[in-house]
Amino acid sequence: MDAADIEVVRNDETHRYELTVGGVLAGFTEFIVDAHGRLVFPHTVVDPAFRGRGLAGIVVERAMTDVAERGETVVPRCPVVVKYLREYDVPGLTIDWPDGV
Repeated sequence: MDAADIEVVRNDETHRYELTVGGVLAGFTEFIVDAHGRLVFPHTVVDPAFRGRGLAGIVVERAMTDVAERGETVVPRCPVVVKYLREYDVPGLTIDWPDGV
């Protein structure tokens, strides 16, 4: 798998950031826009055929970078997103940590 084969795009119609490998949908991280306009991230999925390649981290990394560039706020609920945000700083990202996370 070449890094050039990996693409992550925001799909506002499906409310998720989609990761493709060689043009094939390999995974995504979902978001819900709450009443305050924040992006709540409840779930990240990687197709079993693509697991073990670090793709969950890649889709979350690129999603968080894009959200920061857009000036939006993240509410992390997905364990993958929570873990990523606890381990890495995303410049310019505003995070509203939910209670109990």
